[in-house]
Amino acid sequence: MSENIIPCDLHDYIEVACLYGYEVKLKLKDDQVLTGKAINVVTSEDKHEYLIIDNGQKLQVDLAQLEYLHVLTPNAKFQDISFVDMPKNGQFTAH
Repeated sequence: MSENIIPCDLHDYIEVACLYGYEVKLKLKDDQVLTGKAINVVTSEDKHEYLIIDNGQKLQVDLAQLEYLHVLTPNAKFQDISFVDMPKNGQFTAH
């Protein structure tokens, strides 16, 4: 599996965040923190996937660079997703 691809379970959470337009706070592997409304996931020609967030401007965030996602929207279906400590069995627990 390429390092540019995240597991399907995690990808599903990102898609749900976009579907419901959740306001999210992202921590990237370089310690950068971004907040914005999850809009869409797009794939570039070189097969990198990007989360599009809107914080007054539309930003593309490489999914491979995500370390942590926290949903700021009240009553969301989930709140916190870690992209760092991924279990070997492929099963993830959302909080």
